[in-house]
Amino acid sequence: MQILLTRDQIAVEVSRIGRQITQEFDGQSVVLIGVLKGACIFLSDLARQISLNATFDFIAVRSYGSGQESSGEVQLVKDVTTSLRDRNVIIVEDILDTGYTLTFLKKLFMAHQPRSLKVAALLDKSSRRAVPINADYVGFIIPDKFVVGYGLDFDERYRNLPDICIVPAIQQP
Repeated sequence: MQILLTRDQIAVEVSRIGRQITQEFDGQSVVLIGVLKGACIFLSDLARQISLNATFDFIAVRSYGSGQESSGEVQLVKDVTTSLRDRNVIIVEDILDTGYTLTFLKKLFMAHQPRSLKVAALLDKSSRRAVPINADYVGFIIPDKFVVGYGLDFDERYRNLPDICIVPAIQQP
């Protein structure tokens, strides 16, 4: 597989996003909500770069199944267990692609009445956006290629790669 983003490039951007969040919420606390399973590594590294009182919870949704294309339908698999009312909430997402998942999550979390709701996405594949939505904090804008590594998977494989790599168009799991 071809490396798209190295672990060093990723570390620089995660640190930058952490500083930006720290500055924006200076003196306040934040709740980081990791979108399982892909965002777990990004959330872990990002949390260590935020110099605030930060707690986290996780949510799990499904939109891909075992293929390389989003189904367009988002299913809630696991909800948060933390109260989000009147709290600064940051959704931590591995990749913002079509926008279906993030649109679903923002609507879901707004019902919890947070003080603020922001989105941190390590990757933004804006060329594939099907619904008009953007992240507040973005690490990289990437081309329309299927990527794995640093938490992102292909049929549950390759999450443990330290770099983000491009999956060849035809690859058997």
